[in-house]
Amino acid sequence: MRTGIGYDVHPLVPGRKLILGGITIPYKLGLAGHSDADVLSHSIADSLLGACGERDLGYHFPDSDPEYKGICSLNLLKKILKILTDKKFIIVNVDSTIIAQEPVLSAYIPQIKDSIARTLKIRKDQVGIKATSPEGLGFLGEKKGIACLSIATIEVENGTKNI
Repeated sequence: MRTGIGYDVHPLVPGRKLILGGITIPYKLGLAGHSDADVLSHSIADSLLGACGERDLGYHFPDSDPEYKGICSLNLLKKILKILTDKKFIIVNVDSTIIAQEPVLSAYIPQIKDSIARTLKIRKDQVGIKATSPEGLGFLGEKKGIACLSIATIEVENGTKNI
């Protein structure tokens, strides 16, 4: 078994959609970024890449590459799943905590969890998605951004030796 940790943060800005785990959340602001700026998917991506010994999301999908401009981050997760599969790893579990003062996300968690599970081709009970408030502290508490922390556990598929 191997474990990886991921973190991502993006500023909230007007004129963008707020997308978390591939789900559009109704809100007056969205996240700024080269892709769809989905902090949850990016955080999960980095945790999976770290668990299998790869470099980070920015290395694999640089924001200087126009191919990734506005891309749905679920597509990046699919590409990362291919990296894991090629290296003979399977996902045991992913667990994430979204940190946001607003909006309140509890009503969207089941939909987000389903989206991540479908994208990674794992069961819903292998995905943990939680949301917490920074209690008004720092730039997150001032509603200037949203952050996410994730951890992923993977294992070698069927006991085969990995590369």
